[in-house]
Amino acid sequence: WVIWLAAKLKILDTHPMYYLIFFFILQEDTDHNYYTSKTYGPSDPMSKDLWVNIDQMDKDKVKIHGILSNTHRQAARVNLSFDFPFYGHYLREITVATGGFIYTGDVVHRMLTATQYIAPLMANFDPSLSRNSTVIYSDNGTALVVQWDHVHLQDNYSLGSFTFQATLHKTGRIVFAYKEIPVEVSQISSVNHPVKVGLSDAFVLVHKIQQIPNVRRRTIYEYHRVELTKTKITNSTAVEMMPLPTCLQFTSCSSCISSQISFNCSWCHRLNRCSTGFDRHHQDWMDSSCPDEVSTKDKMCDIADTTYLYPFTTTVAAKTTPKGKEATAGRETPSTSHPPTSVPTEDDTKIALHLRDNQADSAVDRVKGTHPLHTGLILGILLVMLIMIAGVLITVYIYHHPTSAASLFLIERRPSRWPAMKFRRGSGHPAYAEVEPVGQEKEGFIESEQC
Repeated sequence: WVIWLAAKLKILDTHPMYYLIFFFILQEDTDHNYYTSKTYGPSDPMSKDLWVNIDQMDKDKVKIHGILSNTHRQAARVNLSFDFPFYGHYLREITVATGGFIYTGDVVHRMLTATQYIAPLMANFDPSLSRNSTVIYSDNGTALVVQWDHVHLQDNYSLGSFTFQATLHKTGRIVFAYKEIPVEVSQISSVNHPVKVGLSDAFVLVHKIQQIPNVRRRTIYEYHRVELTKTKITNSTAVEMMPLPTCLQFTSCSSCISSQISFNCSWCHRLNRCSTGFDRHHQDWMDSSCPDEVSTKDKMCDIADTTYLYPFTTTVAAKTTPKGKEATAGRETPSTSHPPTSVPTEDDTKIALHLRDNQADSAVDRVKGTHPLHTGLILGILLVMLIMIAGVLITVYIYHHPTSAASLFLIERRPSRWPAMKFRRGSGHPAYAEVEPVGQEKEGFIESEQC
């Protein structure tokens, strides 16, 4: 059976870095548009079948991460030997964290718990509390298994140890398996660390800040989240999630617009990509003005190709090559019927003379009306300056008062109307530090040479 999720709004805030990072939640789907999930109870034989016994695997492929097994709130990159499809995007690198989750984003920041994660059980685990606690992973070429073995909660060590794992299959299938869960997940405290079970993905937008040179604002938008029911997570249980088709899998315009999936797919000729616009390539989709020229079920591919390739010429070639499409896509100015290098005609000469006569008449008029023009210009400059000063003051006020009525008013009425709230510092999203992939031995644990 499919687990239906309840929508929940998270409040996010900025983090002071070279990149100013913002988080926004766009959509809280509860219908598993990207995945279907099935939970197996302790008495179900599938629960045991889905648990991967690392002790029986090839010892050369099993790696105990020495630093993650002896630190708190650390994360380390792990390279995959296969392409792993996640929300339709293929990943060759992930980041394993001590807090019981895998970070899947390209941009590594300090608030990894916010979004872009695969979380069998995200909580405030601290492997350094016990010598028996380890973070283990193994890649056999078709699947990656990450196991948090005998880890304890930092703020409640007496609850006992947790043992669970996440398996990422080459087909995109994701399995969460739980061996030891000494307490109900819903009772784990989220004061110092979020407690999550599920998946999340987002896209990143980068904006330049004109007032501050060499600083860019990086905004992360979470466009989908899967939250599994925490009460179902107990000893000897498992959750299996199967990926559903996405628009990104279609590589031609005809297959894109004729697709029969749960998404409304559109084809962008400038990018040669099928998408809904809400995925990790969202910035490319918007920068290339794809929403203005997409092909959908109401707009056929051949018509869209003709109007896109030659929007400013009077003659259209019957057939073009893909190379010609790319060259036309890069143009920013329309072509005219009379190129500058052509020989002037009689009509061109008449037009030029007519323009000169008009310019002469305009010059005489400007001399006669010098004073009114100067007065109007001064008033216009003053008005523009007042508007700019008012805009700066309003921006500064909204930036320092994100929860004020004016801020909420503008957020609710922006063009996209995305339900956005800023992430407040100290709201349970801890800072994670990335571990450098350096081979070393620490307290009896050997770290792999390359993660």
